[in-house]
Amino acid sequence: MTDQQRTSPIYVTQPLLPPLEEFMPYLQKIWDSKQLTNNGPYHQELERELAIYLGVEHISLFANATLALVIALQALRVTGEVITTPYSFVASSHALDWNGIKPVFVDIDPVSLNLDPKQIEAAITPQTTGILPVHVYGVPCAVDEIERIADTYGLKVIYDAAHTFGMRMSGGHSVLEYGDMSILSFHATKVFNTFEGGAIICRDAKTKHRIDYLKNFGFADETTVIGPGINGKMNEVQAAFGLLQLKYIDDALERRKQVDVRYRQILKDVRGIRMHAIPDDIRYNHAYFPIFIEDDFPISRDELYRRMRECGVYARRYFYPLISEFPVYRGLSSSATVHLPVATDISHRVLCLPMYPDLDVETQDVVVECLWRALREGGQ
Repeated sequence: MTDQQRTSPIYVTQPLLPPLEEFMPYLQKIWDSKQLTNNGPYHQELERELAIYLGVEHISLFANATLALVIALQALRVTGEVITTPYSFVASSHALDWNGIKPVFVDIDPVSLNLDPKQIEAAITPQTTGILPVHVYGVPCAVDEIERIADTYGLKVIYDAAHTFGMRMSGGHSVLEYGDMSILSFHATKVFNTFEGGAIICRDAKTKHRIDYLKNFGFADETTVIGPGINGKMNEVQAAFGLLQLKYIDDALERRKQVDVRYRQILKDVRGIRMHAIPDDIRYNHAYFPIFIEDDFPISRDELYRRMRECGVYARRYFYPLISEFPVYRGLSSSATVHLPVATDISHRVLCLPMYPDLDVETQDVVVECLWRALREGGQ
């Protein structure tokens, strides 16, 4: 690695980008057809190819995942209160708020970092109509227990599955099969991206038709509007890029795995650093590499974060602060820290290290050296 490369910032992620010359023929076809959006041929093809790759039957593409989540709540006619996690990206709760739904935050499991089913059940009231869990860092939620709770109380379940592209559960089942709907994100920072983008996975063709109407202003045909839809459609450029990305995704997932394995080998004996536990019986996508700074590390998480930035490593504190700590949600009774001890503790310990397919060994060594330096220097 050259001196110039060593001084270049190392960001927490880089987008997966296939060779530009391979994208040009797709663009040429778009230019020739002059169909830029409105369920064009690339849009339809990407839906078909993603359904096959992901092992699902019904998928609807969106311009971004937040729009997909807003529409999912509309399509299921969710109202009142929805139980969700404070330990996530804020879009999860914003989608509820945009639908006039009150988020009710409950604590997380200290190992999986997903919603604790016991806390979900304790928070149900007559106003509760749904559960919005998040598969945090791609580790699946306790889907069977959440399904039991939902069935017992008659609740809808929409999974924020933004981190789970390509994930498989024990037995080879897609994690996207669970719940009434699952939401995928194809944002540039995700394992699979279409620049911006997202999708809803649902259980039946009738629901897919309703979703597709709602993402196109509610139009069922040229003169019939069936509901107050919005413009959530994915355009042809995004869809074409997604089709090209699919050709490289398996290789990218394997390279992510290699980065993960090497981090774990290097950091396994470092005092005061705990790594996220990944179940052995899943096909994991290695979307993130979070570590947790324990009390016996010589400096605090925030001090480590600062020192790593000083040496050009832009690790991120995903997810800090908690959603419940933002001013827009702080006034909710469920936002009180006393109700969220695990999530609060984890949010003050987590630091996500750089993780992306093109993270080479030399660059990874720079990241690790920053950690070692902080460990050696301690509180100096």
